[in-house]
Amino acid sequence: MEKIYNPKHIEESLYNFWEKNGYFKPDYLKQPTFCIIMPPPNITGNLHMGHAFQQTIMDILVRYHRMQGKNTLWQVGTDHAGIATQILVERQIFSEENKTKNDYSREDFIKKVWIWKKKYNSIVTKQMRRLGISVDWDHEKFTLDPDISIAVQEAFIILYNNHLIYQKKRLVHWDSKLETVISDLEVAHRVEKGKKWFIKYPVVKNNLFSTCNIEYLIVSTTRPETLLGDTAIAVNPKDSKYNKFIGNFVKCPLINRIIPIIGDEYADIKKGTGCVKITPAHDFNDYKVGVRHKLPMINIFSFDGKIKCIADVYDHHGNLSNIYSNSIPKLFQKLDILSARVKIIEEIKNLGLLKKTEECNITIPYNDRTGVIIEPILTNQWYLKISKLARVAIDAVKEKKIKFIPGQYKSMYFSWMKNVEDWCISRQLWWGHRIPIWYDAEKNIYVGKDEKTIRKKYSLSNDILLKQDEDVLDTWFSSGLWTFSSLGWPKKTTFLKLFHSTNVLVSGFDIIFFWIARMIMLTMYFIKDKNGNPEVPFKNVYITGLIRDDQGMKMSKSKGNVIDPLDMIDGISLSDLIKKRTSHLLQSNLSEKIIERTTKQFPHGITSTGTDALRFTFSALAANTRDIHWDINRLKGYRNFCNKLWNASRFVLMNTKNHHFLEINLQEDMLLINRWILIESNNVVKLYRDSLDTYRFDIASNILYDFIWNIFCDWYLEFTKIIIKNGSDKQIYHTKNVLLYILELILRMAHPIIPFITEEIWQRIKLIVNSKEETIMLQPFPKYNHALTNVNILNNMNWIKDVIVFLRQIRISMRVNTTKLLPLFFYNITSEKKIIIDENALFLKKIAFLESITILFEKYDENLYVKKIINEVEVIIPILKLVNVQEELDRLKKEEKMLQRSIILIKEKLVNKNFLTHAPEKIIIQEKNKLLKLNETHLELCKKIKKFINLSHIS
Repeated sequence: MEKIYNPKHIEESLYNFWEKNGYFKPDYLKQPTFCIIMPPPNITGNLHMGHAFQQTIMDILVRYHRMQGKNTLWQVGTDHAGIATQILVERQIFSEENKTKNDYSREDFIKKVWIWKKKYNSIVTKQMRRLGISVDWDHEKFTLDPDISIAVQEAFIILYNNHLIYQKKRLVHWDSKLETVISDLEVAHRVEKGKKWFIKYPVVKNNLFSTCNIEYLIVSTTRPETLLGDTAIAVNPKDSKYNKFIGNFVKCPLINRIIPIIGDEYADIKKGTGCVKITPAHDFNDYKVGVRHKLPMINIFSFDGKIKCIADVYDHHGNLSNIYSNSIPKLFQKLDILSARVKIIEEIKNLGLLKKTEECNITIPYNDRTGVIIEPILTNQWYLKISKLARVAIDAVKEKKIKFIPGQYKSMYFSWMKNVEDWCISRQLWWGHRIPIWYDAEKNIYVGKDEKTIRKKYSLSNDILLKQDEDVLDTWFSSGLWTFSSLGWPKKTTFLKLFHSTNVLVSGFDIIFFWIARMIMLTMYFIKDKNGNPEVPFKNVYITGLIRDDQGMKMSKSKGNVIDPLDMIDGISLSDLIKKRTSHLLQSNLSEKIIERTTKQFPHGITSTGTDALRFTFSALAANTRDIHWDINRLKGYRNFCNKLWNASRFVLMNTKNHHFLEINLQEDMLLINRWILIESNNVVKLYRDSLDTYRFDIASNILYDFIWNIFCDWYLEFTKIIIKNGSDKQIYHTKNVLLYILELILRMAHPIIPFITEEIWQRIKLIVNSKEETIMLQPFPKYNHALTNVNILNNMNWIKDVIVFLRQIRISMRVNTTKLLPLFFYNITSEKKIIIDENALFLKKIAFLESITILFEKYDENLYVKKIINEVEVIIPILKLVNVQEELDRLKKEEKMLQRSIILIKEKLVNKNFLTHAPEKIIIQEKNKLLKLNETHLELCKKIKKFINLSHIS
């Protein structure tokens, strides 16, 4: 082994060794199985910290179960990410060619996206390999692969034929930049400063109001441009001020449309003016009111976010209607929404219909990807009925066929599923799974996988022209089929039979609704067991927290706090890090702040730590919390941990080079230290496995860290150094045997978390322990041995450790150098402890730097000794052997004077009226507590001084 641990020298070559030899591949026949389906990362660029974190957790599970002899499949793949990918490709085309997608045919644009996909998909898969993930690369999938496309088409056709997919005109969230509907789950709401305008709607006079003094109803709105689409004014039926108006009419300003005054409890008596304008085609709450009252719906916005020249007027069913004029004043036509708002307010003011304007906070919906404001628009879309599917999916979790870990996420799942609405599955994009629907000239609908199949199925001649639906399916639709489509469905493949249902899904809480729930619903609809019962997609759902930065902020490019996992593995200079964080910013004005933050956080860039240290950090941070704060210092600490393991392994290998290894015989006469480490390691195996089995990766990491660093390295190795140098031949042989056994056990235990360093060391140790196997990853994972327990051995060893710790603490507190050998005395000792001391006296002397060990049988003068009672045994050292009494007394007196000065200063402060008057209560309490602690310290110091004064007389 190299003297210095350098992960760069081992990691990539080891991964190539694993992949080349096919160690990641599953067996086509072997049982039992263990399968994880990777949540497919988008092909839109580099993996982020969340990907690296979750993939590390998955790899730990896969390696752990593979080492238990299970037939493991980790199904890998990437997602086409319809919206995100199309945005990036369009941006690239504009940047390089100054063109938009509309300058290309659909086919030519798709060709460009495939070129882009090939480049960036390889970047993502290369990053995965650097993380050490043991996936079956031969079975890699992409959500637009031909076989996945067949599965998506098949699923759509089945759902359509079973009357679960339908087309309807409804209100949707619309992105005017992309010109597509987006999911309500993808809308980001931001609170911003805005204005509220109070507009007068003239009351239409009739016999009832001929003597009424009220000329107008006042409506407050933050979106005055939508009045062009108003079809009613709502008041609360319980509102005595306005309920008498119900059934009458007002005139909508600017367009002079006569609209009814309706009664609906949506109008809040205590909010605004009590009167609410209803625009069913451009507000989700208004839409519900419109449906309840069968109001017309008037769409005034074009798909690119401008005011239309001619409005679309529909009835409450979404059918075209002529109940109202569809004309829009020329003054507002083709204006963008914000410009139209300004112009409309200007005209309202000119007509004397603006009562007042108020500043207010308003919640504005945005699409974070494009940065545009989302507008509700009435469009024709495809929908999937959810209620029936949801009931089955809810029961699966209730009946514990699927278990959420941690358990609190189950309630989050239920709350969404019980209020779920039909899923809008169509998107107005070019990149994605095109909807398998064709239309003839009369708009008749035909469903099928292609035009040839449809003509044959419906007996259509070639004279009848067919045109495929322009829309594609929501990306989450194909992702919702992922657990079974990636295993070969609709074919009855060996993989599907062997590995479905999968064992566990590792994902984030932020996509429980987007993806996890939809996978459960769709899988249980399509996949049935041999008895015809719905199969669940996975038996366990392990929900990870969200990785945030060191200040608890969500990592995002706009904040400039994103860290590329590879930059921690390989390291990066400050200048390159700044360049990476400030390039391709949507808002260039953020650059200066990002540069300042980055320079402060990483003044010397990021130092290379290697993959294993990063993986160990992820594992150690994987607590059952919703938010996980990233701490670069912990990463550095775990890099030191890897270095510690490397150096410890070098020591073992150097000292066992020509050792003839034999299996450990627990019945053999061995030193206490060897029996202790065997029992201790056995207990660790149990605790470690329990932690991994219950998805407590943080606890597992801490157990491993504590055992390797604090027990194996700091205790056992220190004892073995003394045994190898001073022990008998028999003691040395057994110790070397145990050393090799424990190190090899540690490597197998640690392999799932830190695979590279453990493989590299194991390849050397296997030669000494005579293993014929090729890789550690196919070695059996350590098992707990129920026979290997002995409480007495643990207690006796812990007693020796406590004695050594006491001696070390005394040396530190008394500033006694290790070169000075000390006499050690025991008093009130049991016969059992005497045997332990006799058997281990040599090693105890060497490790604690003792000149002698003496057992006292007569009472001693306690003033002459430093004493500690450990397990009822008095462990004592003569003070006169520890220090120069007079020097120590002088030091203690000097320390006492300094302490007195500190006490006086605080006392003076606490009687100072000026301080007591102006200081915050919190500061005063802090000072009082400080005084109490100083007084306690002073009391203990005085006792010490008194003791040393007495000793000075004796000496």
